[in-house]
Amino acid sequence: MKRTLLVVLGICSLLIAANIMSMSLQDHWQQHAFTFTSPSTIQSGLVQPVVAAAEPTLSPNDWPQWRGVNRDGKSPASQLLTQWPSDGPPLIWSVKGLGRGMSTVSIAQGQLFTMGKLDKQVCLIARRAETGEPLWETKIDAEGDPTGAPTIHENHVYAISYHGKVVCVERQTGKLIWSRDFVADFGGKVPTWGFCESPLVDGEHVLCTPGADDALIVALNRSTGETVWKTKAPSKMKGPGHAGAGYSSIVVSTGAGVRHYVQLVGQGVIGVSPTDGVALWGYNRVANGVASIPTPLVHQDYVFASTGYGAGAALLQLSKSSDGIQVKEVYFHPGNKAQNHHGGMVLVNDHVYFGHGQNNGLPMCIELLTGKIKWGPIRGPGAESAAIAYADGHLYFRYQNAVMALIEASPDAFKLKSSFKLPSHLDNSWPHPVIANEKLYLRDQDVLMCYDLTKH
Repeated sequence: MKRTLLVVLGICSLLIAANIMSMSLQDHWQQHAFTFTSPSTIQSGLVQPVVAAAEPTLSPNDWPQWRGVNRDGKSPASQLLTQWPSDGPPLIWSVKGLGRGMSTVSIAQGQLFTMGKLDKQVCLIARRAETGEPLWETKIDAEGDPTGAPTIHENHVYAISYHGKVVCVERQTGKLIWSRDFVADFGGKVPTWGFCESPLVDGEHVLCTPGADDALIVALNRSTGETVWKTKAPSKMKGPGHAGAGYSSIVVSTGAGVRHYVQLVGQGVIGVSPTDGVALWGYNRVANGVASIPTPLVHQDYVFASTGYGAGAALLQLSKSSDGIQVKEVYFHPGNKAQNHHGGMVLVNDHVYFGHGQNNGLPMCIELLTGKIKWGPIRGPGAESAAIAYADGHLYFRYQNAVMALIEASPDAFKLKSSFKLPSHLDNSWPHPVIANEKLYLRDQDVLMCYDLTKH
Protein backbone atom coordinates (compact mmCIF):
# COMPACT_ATOMS: atom_id res chain seq x y z
CA MET A 1 0.00 0.00 0.00
CA LYS A 2 2.79 2.38 0.95
CA ARG A 3 4.66 1.66 -2.32
CA THR A 4 1.44 2.22 -4.32
CA LEU A 5 0.87 5.53 -2.56
CA LEU A 6 4.41 6.64 -3.35
CA VAL A 7 3.94 5.72 -7.02
CA VAL A 8 0.66 7.66 -7.17
CA LEU A 9 2.25 10.66 -5.47
CA GLY A 10 5.18 10.48 -7.91
CA ILE A 11 2.86 10.41 -10.90
CA CYS A 12 0.89 13.36 -9.51
CA SER A 13 4.12 15.28 -8.99
CA LEU A 14 5.14 14.64 -12.61
CA LEU A 15 1.74 15.73 -13.89
CA ILE A 16 1.86 18.90 -11.80
CA ALA A 17 5.40 19.63 -13.00
CA ALA A 18 4.39 19.02 -16.61
CA ASN A 19 1.38 21.30 -16.21
CA ILE A 20 3.53 24.02 -14.66
CA MET A 21 6.06 23.66 -17.50
CA SER A 22 3.28 23.83 -20.07
CA MET A 23 1.87 26.96 -18.42
CA SER A 24 5.36 28.44 -18.26
CA LEU A 25 5.95 27.83 -21.97
CA GLN A 26 2.54 29.25 -22.80
CA ASP A 27 3.23 32.32 -20.69
CA HIS A 28 6.59 32.66 -22.43
CA TRP A 29 5.20 32.85 -25.96
CA GLN A 30 2.28 34.95 -24.80
CA GLN A 31 4.79 37.59 -23.68
CA HIS A 32 5.73 38.02 -27.36
CA ALA A 33 2.29 37.63 -29.01
CA PHE A 34 -0.40 40.31 -28.88
CA THR A 35 -4.08 40.62 -29.83
CA PHE A 36 -5.08 44.24 -30.42
CA THR A 37 -8.75 44.33 -31.48
CA SER A 38 -12.19 43.02 -30.58
CA PRO A 39 -14.15 40.70 -32.93
CA SER A 40 -16.42 43.55 -34.05
CA THR A 41 -13.41 45.28 -35.61
CA ILE A 42 -12.64 42.35 -37.89
CA GLN A 43 -16.10 41.28 -39.02
CA SER A 44 -15.79 43.10 -42.34
CA GLY A 45 -12.62 41.18 -43.07
CA LEU A 46 -14.18 37.71 -42.80
CA VAL A 47 -13.75 35.91 -46.10
CA GLN A 48 -13.43 32.58 -47.75
CA PRO A 49 -9.73 31.75 -48.26
CA VAL A 50 -8.36 33.84 -51.12
CA VAL A 51 -5.01 35.17 -52.27
CA ALA A 52 -4.04 38.57 -53.58
CA ALA A 53 -5.45 38.60 -57.09
CA ALA A 54 -3.22 39.04 -60.08
CA GLU A 55 -4.38 41.08 -63.06
CA PRO A 56 -6.37 38.95 -65.53
CA THR A 57 -4.18 40.19 -68.39
CA LEU A 58 -0.95 38.95 -66.80
CA SER A 59 0.74 35.79 -67.94
CA PRO A 60 1.07 33.32 -65.05
CA ASN A 61 4.77 33.26 -65.84
CA ASP A 62 5.22 37.01 -65.37
CA TRP A 63 6.89 38.41 -62.25
CA PRO A 64 5.03 41.72 -61.78
CA GLN A 65 6.20 42.62 -58.30
CA TRP A 66 8.51 41.77 -55.42
CA ARG A 67 8.93 37.97 -55.15
CA GLY A 68 6.48 37.27 -57.99
CA VAL A 69 2.72 37.21 -58.49
CA ASN A 70 1.96 36.00 -54.94
CA ARG A 71 4.97 37.55 -53.22
CA ASP A 72 6.23 34.10 -52.26
CA GLY A 73 9.42 33.88 -54.35
CA LYS A 74 7.99 31.14 -56.58
CA SER A 75 7.54 30.88 -60.34
CA PRO A 76 5.04 28.42 -61.90
CA ALA A 77 7.40 27.80 -64.84
CA SER A 78 7.98 24.16 -65.80
CA GLN A 79 10.14 22.12 -68.16
CA LEU A 80 13.22 24.06 -67.11
CA LEU A 81 16.83 22.93 -67.17
CA THR A 82 17.74 20.63 -64.30
CA GLN A 83 21.48 20.82 -64.98
CA TRP A 84 23.59 23.77 -66.13
CA PRO A 85 26.86 23.84 -68.09
CA SER A 86 29.91 24.91 -66.09
CA ASP A 87 29.41 28.51 -67.25
CA GLY A 88 25.69 28.47 -66.54
CA PRO A 89 22.57 28.31 -68.71
CA PRO A 90 22.72 30.12 -72.09
CA LEU A 91 23.19 33.87 -71.65
CA ILE A 92 20.65 35.52 -73.98
CA TRP A 93 21.81 39.08 -73.40
CA SER A 94 23.60 41.38 -71.00
CA VAL A 95 23.00 45.15 -70.96
CA LYS A 96 24.35 48.15 -69.10
CA GLY A 97 22.83 51.47 -68.08
CA LEU A 98 20.84 50.66 -64.93
CA GLY A 99 23.03 52.77 -62.66
CA ARG A 100 23.70 52.22 -58.96
CA GLY A 101 21.30 50.21 -56.83
CA MET A 102 20.30 46.81 -55.48
CA SER A 103 16.76 46.86 -56.89
CA THR A 104 15.77 43.66 -58.61
CA VAL A 105 13.39 43.63 -61.60
CA SER A 106 9.65 43.26 -62.11
CA ILE A 107 8.31 41.92 -65.41
CA ALA A 108 4.90 41.86 -67.10
CA GLN A 109 3.61 41.78 -70.67
CA GLY A 110 7.00 42.15 -72.27
CA GLN A 111 8.13 45.07 -70.12
CA LEU A 112 10.77 45.09 -67.40
CA PHE A 113 11.07 47.68 -64.62
CA THR A 114 13.71 48.46 -62.01
CA MET A 115 15.30 51.47 -60.30
CA GLY A 116 18.79 52.91 -60.40
CA LYS A 117 20.79 56.01 -59.60
CA LEU A 118 21.91 57.50 -62.90
CA ASP A 119 24.34 60.42 -62.64
CA LYS A 120 22.78 62.66 -59.96
CA GLN A 121 19.21 61.40 -60.04
CA VAL A 122 17.31 58.28 -59.01
CA CYS A 123 15.21 56.87 -61.83
CA LEU A 124 12.46 54.36 -62.40
CA ILE A 125 13.67 52.49 -65.47
CA ALA A 126 11.71 50.62 -68.17
CA ARG A 127 13.25 48.11 -70.59
CA ARG A 128 12.06 45.51 -73.07
CA ALA A 129 12.01 42.16 -71.28
CA GLU A 130 13.00 40.23 -74.41
CA THR A 131 16.04 42.30 -75.34
CA GLY A 132 16.91 44.66 -72.48
CA GLU A 133 16.51 47.64 -74.82
CA PRO A 134 15.59 50.98 -73.16
CA LEU A 135 12.00 52.24 -73.19
CA TRP A 136 12.06 55.20 -70.77
CA GLU A 137 13.57 56.57 -67.57
CA THR A 138 11.73 58.79 -65.06
CA LYS A 139 13.37 60.72 -62.24
CA ILE A 140 11.72 59.95 -58.89
CA ASP A 141 14.29 61.25 -56.37
CA ALA A 142 17.65 62.97 -56.10
CA GLU A 143 19.80 60.73 -53.91
CA GLY A 144 20.14 57.22 -52.49
CA ASP A 145 20.89 53.94 -54.24
CA PRO A 146 17.46 52.23 -54.52
CA THR A 147 16.83 48.71 -53.26
CA GLY A 148 13.08 48.02 -53.60
CA ALA A 149 11.40 46.41 -56.61
CA PRO A 150 8.73 48.27 -58.61
CA THR A 151 5.15 46.99 -58.67
CA ILE A 152 3.30 46.69 -62.00
CA HIS A 153 -0.49 47.02 -61.92
CA GLU A 154 -2.63 47.47 -65.03
CA ASN A 155 -1.42 50.66 -66.77
CA HIS A 156 0.74 51.94 -63.94
CA VAL A 157 3.99 51.22 -62.13
CA TYR A 158 4.55 52.01 -58.44
CA ALA A 159 7.89 52.32 -56.64
CA ILE A 160 9.53 53.59 -53.43
CA SER A 161 12.89 55.34 -53.37
CA TYR A 162 15.68 55.04 -50.78
CA HIS A 163 14.49 58.24 -49.07
CA GLY A 164 10.81 57.29 -49.09
CA LYS A 165 9.33 58.87 -52.21
CA VAL A 166 6.46 56.62 -53.31
CA VAL A 167 5.43 57.26 -56.90
CA CYS A 168 2.93 56.20 -59.53
CA VAL A 169 3.85 56.51 -63.22
CA GLU A 170 2.21 55.63 -66.52
CA ARG A 171 3.45 52.25 -67.61
CA GLN A 172 3.84 53.02 -71.31
CA THR A 173 5.36 56.49 -71.10
CA GLY A 174 6.89 56.88 -67.64
CA LYS A 175 4.82 60.04 -67.02
CA LEU A 176 4.59 60.82 -63.30
CA ILE A 177 0.98 60.59 -62.08
CA TRP A 178 1.48 61.27 -58.38
CA SER A 179 4.12 61.24 -55.65
CA ARG A 180 4.04 61.09 -51.84
CA ASP A 181 6.85 61.44 -49.30
CA PHE A 182 7.14 59.10 -46.29
CA VAL A 183 9.08 61.72 -44.30
CA ALA A 184 7.35 65.00 -45.25
CA ASP A 185 3.81 63.63 -45.54
CA PHE A 186 3.73 61.01 -42.78
CA GLY A 187 6.57 61.76 -40.37
CA GLY A 188 8.53 58.62 -41.23
CA LYS A 189 12.23 58.29 -40.52
CA VAL A 190 14.62 56.99 -43.18
CA PRO A 191 16.09 53.67 -41.94
CA THR A 192 19.85 53.18 -41.73
CA TRP A 193 19.99 51.54 -45.17
CA GLY A 194 17.07 53.45 -46.64
CA PHE A 195 13.53 52.37 -47.41
CA CYS A 196 13.69 48.99 -49.15
CA GLU A 197 10.00 48.21 -49.46
CA SER A 198 8.15 47.25 -52.62
CA PRO A 199 4.59 48.67 -52.54
CA LEU A 200 1.62 46.30 -52.58
CA VAL A 201 -1.32 47.15 -54.84
CA ASP A 202 -4.50 45.59 -53.48
CA GLY A 203 -7.80 46.58 -55.06
CA GLU A 204 -8.00 50.36 -55.17
CA HIS A 205 -5.21 50.87 -52.65
CA VAL A 206 -1.43 51.03 -52.56
CA LEU A 207 -0.03 49.72 -49.26
CA CYS A 208 3.33 50.83 -47.91
CA THR A 209 5.22 51.40 -44.64
CA PRO A 210 6.41 54.92 -43.71
CA GLY A 211 7.17 53.67 -40.19
CA ALA A 212 5.85 56.70 -38.26
CA ASP A 213 4.19 56.28 -34.86
CA ASP A 214 0.80 57.32 -36.25
CA ALA A 215 1.45 56.06 -39.79
CA LEU A 216 3.32 52.81 -39.41
CA ILE A 217 1.52 51.49 -42.49
CA VAL A 218 -0.63 53.54 -44.86
CA ALA A 219 -3.15 52.85 -47.60
CA LEU A 220 -3.14 55.29 -50.52
CA ASN A 221 -5.65 55.64 -53.33
CA ARG A 222 -3.81 54.02 -56.21
CA SER A 223 -5.18 56.52 -58.75
CA THR A 224 -4.58 59.75 -56.82
CA GLY A 225 -2.14 58.96 -54.01
CA GLU A 226 -4.53 60.37 -51.42
CA THR A 227 -4.37 58.86 -47.93
CA VAL A 228 -7.15 56.34 -47.23
CA TRP A 229 -6.08 55.20 -43.76
CA LYS A 230 -3.08 55.03 -41.43
CA THR A 231 -2.02 52.37 -38.93
CA LYS A 232 -0.96 53.55 -35.50
CA ALA A 233 2.09 51.72 -34.15
CA PRO A 234 0.93 49.47 -31.26
CA SER A 235 2.59 50.46 -27.98
CA LYS A 236 2.44 46.84 -26.75
CA MET A 237 4.92 45.77 -29.43
CA LYS A 238 7.87 47.52 -27.79
CA GLY A 239 10.53 44.96 -26.95
CA PRO A 240 13.66 43.57 -28.59
CA GLY A 241 13.27 45.51 -31.85
CA HIS A 242 13.23 49.18 -32.75
CA ALA A 243 10.63 51.75 -33.76
CA GLY A 244 9.81 52.47 -37.38
CA ALA A 245 9.88 50.52 -40.61
CA GLY A 246 11.91 47.43 -41.29
CA TYR A 247 13.19 46.42 -44.71
CA SER A 248 10.39 44.00 -45.58
CA SER A 249 7.31 44.19 -47.82
CA ILE A 250 3.63 43.58 -47.07
CA VAL A 251 1.89 40.27 -47.90
CA VAL A 252 -1.77 39.19 -47.77
CA SER A 253 -2.95 36.58 -45.25
CA THR A 254 -6.31 34.90 -44.70
CA GLY A 255 -5.25 33.43 -41.36
CA ALA A 256 -8.08 32.84 -38.86
CA GLY A 257 -10.53 33.34 -41.76
CA VAL A 258 -9.79 37.06 -41.86
CA ARG A 259 -8.23 38.65 -44.91
CA HIS A 260 -5.58 41.08 -43.70
CA TYR A 261 -2.08 42.39 -44.30
CA VAL A 262 1.06 41.02 -42.66
CA GLN A 263 4.25 43.06 -42.42
CA LEU A 264 7.60 42.75 -40.64
CA VAL A 265 8.42 46.12 -39.07
CA GLY A 266 11.14 47.23 -36.67
CA GLN A 267 9.28 45.90 -33.63
CA GLY A 268 8.28 42.55 -35.15
CA VAL A 269 5.50 40.99 -37.22
CA ILE A 270 2.15 42.76 -37.35
CA GLY A 271 -1.28 42.01 -38.82
CA VAL A 272 -3.40 44.93 -40.08
CA SER A 273 -7.03 45.30 -41.18
CA PRO A 274 -7.44 46.15 -44.89
CA THR A 275 -10.57 48.24 -44.24
CA ASP A 276 -9.25 50.79 -41.75
CA GLY A 277 -5.62 49.94 -40.98
CA VAL A 278 -6.32 48.94 -37.39
CA ALA A 279 -3.65 46.66 -35.93
CA LEU A 280 -5.11 43.18 -35.35
CA TRP A 281 -2.19 41.28 -33.83
CA GLY A 282 1.54 41.38 -33.30
CA TYR A 283 4.56 39.25 -32.39
CA ASN A 284 7.96 40.63 -31.44
CA ARG A 285 10.24 37.70 -30.59
CA VAL A 286 11.82 37.65 -34.07
CA ALA A 287 12.59 41.38 -33.96
CA ASN A 288 16.14 42.64 -33.56
CA GLY A 289 17.57 46.06 -32.84
CA VAL A 290 19.37 46.47 -36.18
CA ALA A 291 17.41 45.42 -39.28
CA SER A 292 14.34 43.24 -39.81
CA ILE A 293 14.49 42.27 -43.48
CA PRO A 294 12.93 39.03 -44.84
CA THR A 295 9.35 39.12 -46.14
CA PRO A 296 7.22 36.75 -43.99
CA LEU A 297 5.71 33.59 -45.46
CA VAL A 298 1.94 33.19 -45.10
CA HIS A 299 0.20 29.82 -45.49
CA GLN A 300 -3.39 29.14 -44.45
CA ASP A 301 -3.54 30.02 -40.71
CA TYR A 302 0.24 30.22 -40.36
CA VAL A 303 2.92 32.89 -40.60
CA PHE A 304 6.61 31.99 -40.75
CA ALA A 305 8.97 34.84 -39.91
CA SER A 306 12.70 35.19 -39.41
CA THR A 307 15.32 37.90 -39.02
CA GLY A 308 19.08 37.97 -38.58
CA TYR A 309 21.42 39.60 -36.08
CA GLY A 310 20.95 36.59 -33.80
CA ALA A 311 17.15 36.86 -33.56
CA GLY A 312 15.89 33.54 -34.98
CA ALA A 313 12.83 32.10 -36.72
CA ALA A 314 9.26 31.36 -35.63
CA LEU A 315 6.05 29.79 -36.83
CA LEU A 316 2.87 31.54 -35.71
CA GLN A 317 -0.67 30.15 -35.82
CA LEU A 318 -3.61 32.54 -36.11
CA SER A 319 -7.07 31.70 -34.82
CA LYS A 320 -10.28 33.54 -34.00
CA SER A 321 -11.03 34.10 -30.33
CA SER A 322 -13.36 36.18 -28.19
CA ASP A 323 -10.72 38.94 -28.27
CA GLY A 324 -10.16 38.99 -32.04
CA ILE A 325 -7.25 37.19 -33.71
CA GLN A 326 -5.26 35.04 -31.31
CA VAL A 327 -1.55 34.51 -32.09
CA LYS A 328 0.14 31.34 -30.92
CA GLU A 329 3.85 30.66 -31.22
CA VAL A 330 4.00 27.10 -32.56
CA TYR A 331 7.79 27.01 -32.25
CA PHE A 332 10.78 29.29 -32.10
CA HIS A 333 14.35 28.62 -33.24
CA PRO A 334 17.02 30.86 -31.72
CA GLY A 335 19.43 32.57 -34.09
CA ASN A 336 22.20 30.01 -33.65
CA LYS A 337 19.81 27.37 -34.96
CA ALA A 338 17.88 29.16 -37.71
CA GLN A 339 17.93 32.77 -38.92
CA ASN A 340 17.59 34.41 -42.30
CA HIS A 341 19.61 37.63 -42.37
CA HIS A 342 18.41 38.63 -45.84
CA GLY A 343 17.87 36.87 -49.13
CA GLY A 344 14.40 35.59 -48.31
CA MET A 345 12.65 32.26 -47.79
CA VAL A 346 10.39 30.03 -49.91
CA LEU A 347 7.76 27.49 -48.90
CA VAL A 348 7.57 24.38 -51.07
CA ASN A 349 5.40 21.37 -50.20
CA ASP A 350 5.19 22.28 -46.51
CA HIS A 351 8.93 22.84 -46.18
CA VAL A 352 10.75 26.16 -45.79
CA TYR A 353 14.04 26.69 -47.62
CA PHE A 354 16.41 29.60 -47.02
CA GLY A 355 19.98 30.66 -46.37
CA HIS A 356 20.86 30.51 -42.67
CA GLY A 357 23.24 32.70 -40.73
CA GLN A 358 24.35 36.27 -40.18
CA ASN A 359 26.14 37.40 -43.37
CA ASN A 360 25.79 33.80 -44.51
CA GLY A 361 23.51 31.98 -46.92
CA LEU A 362 23.92 28.44 -45.68
CA PRO A 363 21.14 26.43 -47.38
CA MET A 364 18.80 24.67 -44.99
CA CYS A 365 15.35 23.07 -44.92
CA ILE A 366 12.78 23.21 -42.11
CA GLU A 367 9.52 21.28 -41.94
CA LEU A 368 6.97 24.08 -41.65
CA LEU A 369 4.47 22.70 -39.14
CA THR A 370 6.89 20.94 -36.79
CA GLY A 371 10.01 23.08 -37.01
CA LYS A 372 12.13 19.98 -37.56
CA ILE A 373 15.36 20.79 -39.39
CA LYS A 374 15.45 18.32 -42.26
CA TRP A 375 18.94 19.24 -43.45
CA GLY A 376 21.51 21.98 -43.25
CA PRO A 377 22.82 24.47 -42.68
CA ILE A 378 25.40 23.65 -45.37
CA ARG A 379 27.96 25.99 -46.90
CA GLY A 380 27.13 25.17 -50.51
CA PRO A 381 29.19 26.39 -53.49
CA GLY A 382 29.09 30.14 -52.72
CA ALA A 383 30.12 32.48 -49.92
CA GLU A 384 28.37 34.88 -47.57
CA SER A 385 24.68 35.81 -47.92
CA ALA A 386 22.34 34.29 -50.51
CA ALA A 387 19.08 35.36 -52.17
CA ILE A 388 16.58 32.67 -53.15
CA ALA A 389 13.85 31.93 -55.70
CA TYR A 390 12.03 28.74 -56.69
CA ALA A 391 10.85 27.17 -59.94
CA ASP A 392 10.13 23.69 -61.29
CA GLY A 393 11.34 21.69 -58.29
CA HIS A 394 14.53 23.65 -57.77
CA LEU A 395 15.93 26.44 -55.62
CA TYR A 396 17.89 29.23 -57.27
CA PHE A 397 20.51 30.45 -54.80
CA ARG A 398 22.39 33.61 -55.67
CA TYR A 399 25.37 34.06 -53.35
CA GLN A 400 26.89 37.36 -52.37
CA ASN A 401 30.17 36.46 -54.13
CA ALA A 402 28.35 36.16 -57.51
CA VAL A 403 28.02 32.37 -57.51
CA MET A 404 24.68 31.07 -58.81
CA ALA A 405 23.54 27.62 -57.64
CA LEU A 406 20.75 25.25 -58.64
CA ILE A 407 19.62 23.09 -55.70
CA GLU A 408 16.89 20.48 -55.77
CA ALA A 409 13.98 21.45 -53.49
CA SER A 410 13.93 18.17 -51.58
CA PRO A 411 13.46 17.73 -47.82
CA ASP A 412 15.46 14.48 -47.99
CA ALA A 413 18.91 15.99 -48.39
CA PHE A 414 20.93 18.89 -49.79
CA LYS A 415 21.23 18.12 -53.50
CA LEU A 416 23.36 20.56 -55.46
CA LYS A 417 22.62 20.16 -59.19
CA SER A 418 24.80 22.90 -60.74
CA SER A 419 26.61 26.16 -60.07
CA PHE A 420 28.50 28.82 -61.99
CA LYS A 421 30.22 32.17 -61.49
CA LEU A 422 28.37 35.19 -62.86
CA PRO A 423 30.33 37.14 -65.49
CA SER A 424 29.53 40.44 -63.74
CA HIS A 425 30.46 41.16 -60.12
CA LEU A 426 30.50 44.93 -59.59
CA ASP A 427 29.32 44.83 -55.97
CA ASN A 428 27.74 42.46 -53.45
CA SER A 429 25.55 40.12 -55.46
CA TRP A 430 22.42 40.82 -53.41
CA PRO A 431 19.56 41.60 -55.84
CA HIS A 432 17.09 38.72 -55.77
CA PRO A 433 16.92 36.38 -58.78
CA VAL A 434 13.80 36.73 -60.91
CA ILE A 435 12.34 33.88 -62.99
CA ALA A 436 9.86 35.07 -65.60
CA ASN A 437 8.71 33.42 -68.82
CA GLU A 438 11.33 30.67 -68.52
CA LYS A 439 14.16 33.20 -68.19
CA LEU A 440 16.43 34.06 -65.27
CA TYR A 441 17.07 37.77 -64.72
CA LEU A 442 20.00 38.89 -62.55
CA ARG A 443 20.80 42.52 -61.73
CA ASP A 444 24.34 43.56 -60.80
CA GLN A 445 24.32 47.31 -60.22
CA ASP A 446 24.63 48.86 -63.73
CA VAL A 447 24.39 45.46 -65.47
CA LEU A 448 21.37 43.25 -66.15
CA MET A 449 21.78 39.67 -67.38
CA CYS A 450 19.14 37.42 -68.91
CA TYR A 451 19.55 33.61 -69.09
CA ASP A 452 17.53 31.01 -70.97
CA LEU A 453 16.23 28.30 -68.62
CA THR A 454 14.26 26.24 -71.12
CA LYS A 455 15.18 22.74 -72.15
CA HIS A 456 16.23 22.47 -75.79
